[in-house]
Amino acid sequence: MATITKAFFTLAIVAGISAHSGAQILRDYVNDADRTLEKYKPKGTGGGALSSADISAGLRQALQVGAQNATGKVSAVNGFFGNALIKVLMPPEAKKVENTLREIGLGSQVDNAILTMNRAAEDASAKALPIFLDAIKNMSIDDGLRILKGGNDAATQYLKAKTSAALTAAFKPVIQESLDKVNATKYWADVFNAYNDLPTTFNKVNPDLTAYVTERALNGVFVYIADEEAKIRMNPAARVTDLLKKVFASAGK
Repeated sequence: MATITKAFFTLAIVAGISAHSGAQILRDYVNDADRTLEKYKPKGTGGGALSSADISAGLRQALQVGAQNATGKVSAVNGFFGNALIKVLMPPEAKKVENTLREIGLGSQVDNAILTMNRAAEDASAKALPIFLDAIKNMSIDDGLRILKGGNDAATQYLKAKTSAALTAAFKPVIQESLDKVNATKYWADVFNAYNDLPTTFNKVNPDLTAYVTERALNGVFVYIADEEAKIRMNPAARVTDLLKKVFASAGK
């Protein structure tokens, strides 16, 4: 087992991640929301009470801005690795193995393995923005009203329900490729299948490294989506368009 363990943790650091701002995509969707507002605005109101369509268009803008900001942060270099809140660490059930490796002088290899997992999560997060924007574009007027009147994480929960399956499908191959560059998935499976087979092992470790990193990457993205939603709901300065200001003012927020 010692030979397998040493092989697993002799990992190279993954190369730099690809950048994906999605800025033009975001502008296109915001323009769509503005056109929706103009289409449904009552004639001769002089900017009076907002209609349900106005509110829906405003919520789309809020979600678009939040998705752009969140995915930009987590997909940047050190978006995961440099943030203790979402950093991908060894799973709790592998802590005993990690401690043993550090005790025998393999701490730097463990650190490199953790860096590799975080770089994979950052790589995959660049795929999230188009998926979020598609879900936002298809948001109904009723969805918008429920989000506006819902709890402080209503928009985050809406996006989670609408996008989790698509995000998982998009993230997995990117994470798999990133980890395979350094044979991380192979050595992870070798080490922890051997560990799980020991008669003294009662808390089994998931040998599927890709699935583990994918789950942690999704969690990190939604932590930031929730943070962006909180800013827009609670901080008027975060409402970067006139429409957003009107919508949240009409809700007394």
